[in-house]
Amino acid sequence: MRPAPLLLPRPEGLYCPMGDFFVDPVRPVDRALITHGHADHARSGHAHVMATDDTLAIMALRYGEDFAGATQTAVLGERMEIGGVGVTFHPAGHVLGSAQIAVEQAGTRIVVSGDYKRQADPTCLPFEPIACDIFITEATFGLPVFRHPPAEEEVARLLKSVRQFPERAHLVGAYALGKAQRMIRLLRDAGYEEPIYIHGALAKLCDFYQQKGIDLGPLEPATVDRANKEGFAGAIVVGPPSAFADRWARRFPDPVSAFASGWMRIRQRAKQRGVELPLIVSDHSDWDELTATIHETGAGEVWVTHGREEALVRWCEIEGIKARPLHLVGYEDEGD
Repeated sequence: MRPAPLLLPRPEGLYCPMGDFFVDPVRPVDRALITHGHADHARSGHAHVMATDDTLAIMALRYGEDFAGATQTAVLGERMEIGGVGVTFHPAGHVLGSAQIAVEQAGTRIVVSGDYKRQADPTCLPFEPIACDIFITEATFGLPVFRHPPAEEEVARLLKSVRQFPERAHLVGAYALGKAQRMIRLLRDAGYEEPIYIHGALAKLCDFYQQKGIDLGPLEPATVDRANKEGFAGAIVVGPPSAFADRWARRFPDPVSAFASGWMRIRQRAKQRGVELPLIVSDHSDWDELTATIHETGAGEVWVTHGREEALVRWCEIEGIKARPLHLVGYEDEGD
């Protein structure tokens, strides 16, 4: 009789039969291990949740203190046993609190990457390559066309536009968890000291980042019902992309629409969204980073979860690495 697999895909998500737990399940389960706080990976309603302390705090902010029946903090680098299966969390470099999860049993180690990036990010710990037998990688930008420029260069483009159009507000669409705080911190690192105006949807998470010692500088609410909207001339306003598609955004003075996303590499995407200033800033790895990471892990087998699965599987086969797509459903691009 063949031994039970260490991990296998199920409709709920990746499942470990021996430990009886799921990683980032998309439906409520008894025991869930969560890689990070984005809503497509971290859902409420599980009986037991294990995650890093920051991810648990982020889930509580987003879903309320009762988001799970019980919680357990995973300390980065500290091995734990669940039903005879070794589990270790390692930094993923995606957003604050994000982690890869290594699962080990009987000499086999599988690493679930979750979402990850390799570019430096002043708001979270850097990705840590983990040697493993099987590497389960995301592939959000798993096509050779996706090669992200340094984020600092994109921020410099934003600041150049602010100088060129001092009479206009610059509205920067950035996802509420991770991307928004990263863009604000990058602006500060580039020398921008003026108040940055934020949409109300970002306030709690920006406050949390500040409490964790990540200095975002002076932030003010982007209250668009001010009598003098010209007061926003020359200002930078950061908010969730959805906010800039409604009447809220049209109250700013002749706004420059910007969007910080890896998808801005595709001009048609920017045009469809009406983005005047596309900023190619992603919280996911690009093609070169994905392929380099696979080599760094030394994995003899690669499973590709969500994104452009087939291209990365084909690359692995050309490189002599066994690979398969998992076709997991329910994961979106919230942190792109």
